[in-house]
Amino acid sequence: MGFFDRIGNIWKGFISLWISEVEQSNPEAVYEAAIEERVKKHRELKKAVSGIVYLRNKIAAELEQAEAELNEVQAQIPIAVEEGEDDVALVLLQKKDELEAKIAASQGELGKISIQAEEAKSGLIAFQAEIGKLKREKEEMLAKKANAQARITIQETLDGLSTDADIKALENVREHIDKLQAQADVGAEIKGDSLDDKLSKIKKKTANAAARSQLDELKKQMAARKQAQAAGVKKTM
Repeated sequence: MGFFDRIGNIWKGFISLWISEVEQSNPEAVYEAAIEERVKKHRELKKAVSGIVYLRNKIAAELEQAEAELNEVQAQIPIAVEEGEDDVALVLLQKKDELEAKIAASQGELGKISIQAEEAKSGLIAFQAEIGKLKREKEEMLAKKANAQARITIQETLDGLSTDADIKALENVREHIDKLQAQADVGAEIKGDSLDDKLSKIKKKTANAAARSQLDELKKQMAARKQAQAAGVKKTM
């Protein structure tokens, strides 16, 4: 195989793939083209059938006419013989033979053409039924295609919601809660290290020291009074 032949085959392959993709993406157009092609062939077949039927009708009409002539000739022959018209009788007898031969041939031909006409009509009816079947198939397949596409779209939407969207939403909520917890932990951790807390602790210690000092002073005063009272009692004795 030559180089250009190989290139030609590759190019044909690309064209075939492209056509296949176009057909798959446009099934309605493919069905319409197939239906239109069958309708065209149906018209051609109908024209051919009409020709056969016309020929059958023509032969039938000629046969009917020949049979009528034969009946007329057969009725004339006895009269010619009775009247002694031998020449006329001979002519009528010849014509009778010709008509009988013609009728026999026409009957044979009519039988064949009638069978052909019936077969052609049956084929035409079947072909017409095939077109109707193809039209119904088109509607059914397009409905299947639309249903399948809808189901795929719904499934993809549900898949997206059940994985990406839901997981992302959960991650956002978890992250938010973790951040709130971290803020609470930080607040607790730095609470004791704040300046206000330190001042509060110092104030508490100062207040406790002052109260302790007052308590000690009271204890001293009470102890001094007790000593003075004890000393006075001894003097009076």
